[in-house]
Amino acid sequence: MRMTRYTDYAMRVMLYLGREPDKLCSIGDIARGYAVSQNHLMKIVNDLVNAGYLESVRGRHGGIRLAKPPAEINIGALVRHTEDDFDLVGCGSCIIAPACGLTSVLDEALQSFLTTLDRYSLADVLARKGDFKHLLKAS
Repeated sequence: MRMTRYTDYAMRVMLYLGREPDKLCSIGDIARGYAVSQNHLMKIVNDLVNAGYLESVRGRHGGIRLAKPPAEINIGALVRHTEDDFDLVGCGSCIIAPACGLTSVLDEALQSFLTTLDRYSLADVLARKGDFKHLLKAS
C-alpha cells in the first residue's frame, strides 16, 4: 500500500503537534521543520481543522494544535480521512474483474492494512521511537 503525499504530510503535521499537544505552533514552523512547502501544508491543515483533528487559534499569538489528546486520534481513521482512493489496482475498470480472484485478495489485503492502522493511536505512534525533535530542520 502506498499512501499519497497528502497523507504523508498530514501524518507529519500530527506527529509534530503531538510532541507537545497543548502548544500552539505555526504552519511555518512545521514547514521549516520538515523542509516542505508551507502552501501545501496550509491546505492540509485547513482540512484537518475542518475534520476536527486540529484546532486553529487566530490572532497574534495564535497557531494550530491538536483538537484532542493524541490517545484519542486513531491512525486508521486519519488515513481513511486523508486518502481519496484505496483501489490498489484499477480493478473497477478491468474487464475481467467479475471473474478475477485477485480482486477479493486485494480487498482482503487492504482490510488487513486498515485493521492494523486501526489498532494504533497518535500516542502509540509517538511512543514507538522516541523524540525526533533533533531531526527537524528548525524546531
